[in-house]
Amino acid sequence: MRIQVLGPLSAEVDGGSIVPTTGKLRQILALLALYPGRVIPVPTLMEEIWGTQLPQNARTALRTCVLQLRRRLGTSTGPGGAGEVLATRHGGYLMRMPPEAVDAHEYEALAGRGHSAFEDGRDELAAGLLRKALVLWKGPALAGVQVGPILEIELMRLEESRLVTTERRVDVDLCMGRHAELITELAELIARHPHREGLHAQAMVALYRSGRQTTALDVYRRLRARLVGERGLEPSPQLQRLHQAMITVDPALDVVSGPRRTSTFDLYAA
Repeated sequence: MRIQVLGPLSAEVDGGSIVPTTGKLRQILALLALYPGRVIPVPTLMEEIWGTQLPQNARTALRTCVLQLRRRLGTSTGPGGAGEVLATRHGGYLMRMPPEAVDAHEYEALAGRGHSAFEDGRDELAAGLLRKALVLWKGPALAGVQVGPILEIELMRLEESRLVTTERRVDVDLCMGRHAELITELAELIARHPHREGLHAQAMVALYRSGRQTTALDVYRRLRARLVGERGLEPSPQLQRLHQAMITVDPALDVVSGPRRTSTFDLYAA
């Protein structure tokens, strides 16, 4: 079995799709897949499906949903197979499958190794691992799944992790002198994340190292105007120091400053 949650929900066994069309069944499948091998308590599943407004027959309705999902699994796994995959345990249910069969867990393993490689100074390895992790994403996480309070937390966690991993992959590319190649991508990223200071710092550095100092300073000015106008806040001290370094043409901007492995955003941390 292979389940994908980094994009539209997908689940296949031997090439056959087992994704249910019913909203509640999709929620249950997605939540169990995010925790393979772990028992998800019945109250947690009920909270995900109904929130705090539980119907009187919530436990019975949940059992019915699980039975329907088992039948769906059985269309691809054969007689007895569904019970092997979707198991009942005391107080809850679990998906009996290895974590690597779920794309979110494969992504997290690759991203973790990529972050470690960057910290160890192995830039080529880090770049390859982080790219492999990010290519697993096929769109917004859990696309097409109605999310309740539990899956909403997981969705936020996954999307933040995707953004952090993207920033780290850009850090690696900047360390490897690929600044000119990053300009278009970073322009799109800061347009989608207009308040993300880390991405703006990376865009500024990529432009500066490409000989576009004026444009780099414009990126800072636009961000500052947005932060002050919309939130009444000045940019962070790190970004202010980066801006000043560009005005004074600090030679440290041409390379990663010092032996410490850090993000572009923290080049001028206190």
